[in-house]
Amino acid sequence: MKKVLQDLNEEELLALVEGMGEKKFRARQLFEGLMQGKRISALPIPAPMREALLKDYEDEPVTIRETFVSQDGTKKFLFELADGNLIEGVLMHYHYGNTQCVSTQVGCRMGCKFCASTLGGLVRNLTAGEILSQILIVNRTEGGTLKERKVTNVVLMGSGEPFDNYGEVVKFLRLLTAEGGIHVSARNVSLSTCGLVPKMREFAEEGIPLNLTVSLHASTDTERARTMPVANKYTISEILEACSYYFERTGRRYIFEYSLIAGENADEAHAYALAELLKGRPCHVNLIRLNEVKERTLKGTREEEAQRFLEILTECGISATLRRSMGSDIGGACGQLRASYLKKE
Repeated sequence: MKKVLQDLNEEELLALVEGMGEKKFRARQLFEGLMQGKRISALPIPAPMREALLKDYEDEPVTIRETFVSQDGTKKFLFELADGNLIEGVLMHYHYGNTQCVSTQVGCRMGCKFCASTLGGLVRNLTAGEILSQILIVNRTEGGTLKERKVTNVVLMGSGEPFDNYGEVVKFLRLLTAEGGIHVSARNVSLSTCGLVPKMREFAEEGIPLNLTVSLHASTDTERARTMPVANKYTISEILEACSYYFERTGRRYIFEYSLIAGENADEAHAYALAELLKGRPCHVNLIRLNEVKERTLKGTREEEAQRFLEILTECGISATLRRSMGSDIGGACGQLRASYLKKE
C-alpha cells in the first residue's frame, strides 16, 4: 500500500517539496488542493512532480462507494479505502449546521454488545489522512469549499475506538483544526470513547479543547460489564476521575452517552441511580434510544420510557437531552452498513 499524502501537514509538505527540488510555493498548492478534496492527479502542479508523487502516494486514499439517503435527509456513505477495505460515515443535517460522523478504524476490538462496528473485530487502524479524507471528500461532494464548508461539525463516533488509534487521531485533529485547511474549530468537534482512562488523561494534555464524550450506558460496573467488556479493565470511578481531570485541564464540560436498552438500563430506578452518580458534575447526558443491530439481541426502549428517563434526570438537576433518532431506515448505527456489505462479499 502506498503512503497517504493527506497525512502531511503544511510544514511536512514543504519539506517534501524542497526534497523534490521544487519551489516552496508548491507546498501551499498541494495543501490547498488536498484540503479541497482533490486527488493528486487533479492538482494544478507540473506533470513531472505529479508523476513523482503518484509513485509513492495514493491518488485518492478514500472514495465514496455508495451513498444512501434517509427519509429525514441523513446521508450514509460507504467509503472504500485504497487497499479495498470498507468504512462508513454519516452526514446529519441540523439547524446549526451539518455534522459528519467519521470512522477511525476498520472495525473495532472493543466488543460492545450493542454495536455493529465490532462484528469481525479490528482489521486495522486508519491513518490521520484517511480519517481526514472522509471529511474532505464529503465536503467536496456536497458542494462545499474551504471558505463555505458543507461539513461544519465533526464527531469521531463511527467505526472504531478513537483512543485505540491515539497517535493518528491526534494528528488528524491537528490537521482538521489547522488554519488554512478545512479549519474546523475544536469546539465543533466531539470525540466519543468507551472510556480508555490512560488515553483520556493523556489527551487532556494535548491542548485540543474538543467535546469529550464517554459511552457510559450504566451506573454500576457490574451492569456496564454486561454490555461493555472495557468495564472489566476501567471502572466508572476511574472514568469519572479522568473526566474531572479533563475539565480541570481544558475548562470544557464532558458528555456521557447513555443508550437506553429495554430490560437492561432504562427503568426509573436506573434513571435515579444515574442522576445520583452524576450529581454536581459539569457534564451533560445524551440519551439515545438504542438503534437496534439485527446481529445482536438487545432492543431499544419505547418513546414514552425514554421520555420518562429524561424527565427524572432533569428533575434531579442533571443536564440531559434525548437525541433525535436519525438515519434508522438506512442503517444509521455505527458499523451496520459495513457489516451488511461484508456479508455480501
